[in-house]
Amino acid sequence: MEGTHLNVGFLWLIPFFPLIGALVNGTVGWLLQERVGKWLNGVIANVAVWASFVTAAAGFLMLVGQEPERRMLIDHVYSWISVGGFEVAVSFTMDPLSAVMTLVVTGVGGLIHIYSVGYIAHDRSVWRYFSYLNLFSFAMLVLVLSSNLLLMFVGWEGVGLCSYLLIGFWFGDVEKAKAGMKAFVVNRIGDFGFLAGIMFLLWGMAGGWFSSGYQASESVLSFDFTTMAHTVQGLAGKQVLGISLATVICVSLFVGATGKSAQIPLYVWLPDAMAGPTPVSALIHAATMVTAGVYMIARLNYLYIMSPVAMSIVAGTGALTALFAATIGFTQRDIKKVLAYSTVSQLGFMFIGVGVGAFTAGIFHLMTHAFFKACLFLGSGSVIHAMSGEQDIFKMGGLRKKIPITFWTFLVATLAIAGFPPFAAFFSKDEILWKAFDTANPVIPWWPFAVWTLGAIAALGTAFYMFRLVYITFFGECRADEETRHHIHESPRTMTFALIVLALLSTVGGWIGIPHLFHLPNLFEHWLEPVFEHSAAQLQSRGAGAATEWGLMAFSVLLAFAGWLAAKQIYGGGRLDKAQAIVARIQGLYRWSYHKYFVDEFYHAVVVEPFLALTRALFWIDQHIVDRLVNLAGWVTTAFSNFDGAIDKYVVDGAVNIVGDTLIGAGRYLKKIQTGRLQDYLYVMVAGVLLVILLSRLLAGSA
Repeated sequence: MEGTHLNVGFLWLIPFFPLIGALVNGTVGWLLQERVGKWLNGVIANVAVWASFVTAAAGFLMLVGQEPERRMLIDHVYSWISVGGFEVAVSFTMDPLSAVMTLVVTGVGGLIHIYSVGYIAHDRSVWRYFSYLNLFSFAMLVLVLSSNLLLMFVGWEGVGLCSYLLIGFWFGDVEKAKAGMKAFVVNRIGDFGFLAGIMFLLWGMAGGWFSSGYQASESVLSFDFTTMAHTVQGLAGKQVLGISLATVICVSLFVGATGKSAQIPLYVWLPDAMAGPTPVSALIHAATMVTAGVYMIARLNYLYIMSPVAMSIVAGTGALTALFAATIGFTQRDIKKVLAYSTVSQLGFMFIGVGVGAFTAGIFHLMTHAFFKACLFLGSGSVIHAMSGEQDIFKMGGLRKKIPITFWTFLVATLAIAGFPPFAAFFSKDEILWKAFDTANPVIPWWPFAVWTLGAIAALGTAFYMFRLVYITFFGECRADEETRHHIHESPRTMTFALIVLALLSTVGGWIGIPHLFHLPNLFEHWLEPVFEHSAAQLQSRGAGAATEWGLMAFSVLLAFAGWLAAKQIYGGGRLDKAQAIVARIQGLYRWSYHKYFVDEFYHAVVVEPFLALTRALFWIDQHIVDRLVNLAGWVTTAFSNFDGAIDKYVVDGAVNIVGDTLIGAGRYLKKIQTGRLQDYLYVMVAGVLLVILLSRLLAGSA
């Protein structure tokens, strides 16, 4: 034991097992699929993820055995970056927060792996599917177990890549391939904000890149989360263009969170992600990727608590997103699209929690959401499986007697998400709304009440659209065609097993976070208390008492009942006639909701089309101006080269050739005097002497 943590050597195994599973299925999985059978690919992937779960559970039990202030396991693998006093290590940390996330990722993710065995059994690329699924688990586990911000970013980018691969798994379908690309591009936009936040944070820790005489110590230049909890206090008072540096960092990082966790304005990728296999939707939307932004803010709680402005932005964005997405869920016909917008809305509740400083409540709802939303998505997959691929709920109906296990588990998860006691979300969502109402905001005094109001209306909407979905899908007469009706059947046991376990967790999962009003220990709050202890001390309460909390709790239950009764009144018994009559009276509002307020069309017109126009203009410039200038330069160069070649050939080479030819010609004539006879040479010598004498006399006479 050293300090307040325990050094262990096994945490690296938690992400390592899924990585090995991904490598095995990704390299030789196709051969195993052909030679042995598709079942082996599923076994390999399941063994990998459940091995991670067992290892994570062992770490969790070790933490339980420690004193609260010493609950931290460290596994240093190797030094990654070392520049002067700046060092980043590949090391993993398990504390109460990362333990919760790891168990959720491996536990719920493991159930999704089991479900996938039956769901994907008839696909021709089972090996590729399970390889991607394991790789996604590896990246998410790196994200939640990383001990520093840069390693977290590696996992952050990894889940973005894997989401592209999984959403576009059936890439032969152009629309599905486009959905994968859309998720990838939108997330890259958010990731730019994340990178900017890291750069601003580094700048702040270094004392400013432009400061003179700067000398940094190792303790200052560190992205280690434990170290940063102390060093970020030095950011207080620093500004960028008149704005608090802490605010700039937190808002930049939150931009990254809006991408990963699908908040306004970067939520548009998530509904389209329904193009992937249904278990992928459950994995991405329930337990893993979309919760990354919430986890990041909770992990950096000591930084966000320094900026009330950033906290207000986080809470406000979450509240607006929760309500906005809920209203879209009112009118959707695709069963998975309803659940997709439900996910966006529930993520909004999580951001309300962390945005008002109720970090424990935000993580609590993250955990319970993983249970009931995974159950709902896998339940929708079971419905689609029974309906031979049909996803339009208006073509369903009367399924509760034909697929009873799916119906009852789906109903339990619906009761949970709607907030009925004693199901899971009753405790987690109510805790968020209570904290939103009671926490004081030093920037905008009325902001908590506004956030609570938006959240309460969104909660009402949640109950309505979920029971609308249940009534239309499972009640009344079946509206499917005769052939589909003939093939309706319950899903195999590998699928229903996961549904039953998740339905059970959706029922009892909230019992570990029972409010203090019930005079029972809040185990979840006590568990996370060491992680958020510093931040909790900085929060200010508005002083609302127990009576107010009881009243708000009762009001939350009333909202759940009101949403159910409204849905029952309109859609009870699977009827559609009342809904159609209402739609006829509010066609304008219905059209806006059904078409998702035309946000995608707005982005296409304002962002996509201008960029496409710009690319077309640049292509024209490249083709007609740049290429022609290059061609002109080439022609000029060629002409000059030809001219230079002619001068070289006919002038320079010609002059050289003349000299050479002259010398050769002279040589030919001179060689004739080389007869080889001595008398000829004697005659020439005598003639030369006589010539010299004659010239001398002539010169002397003239003188």
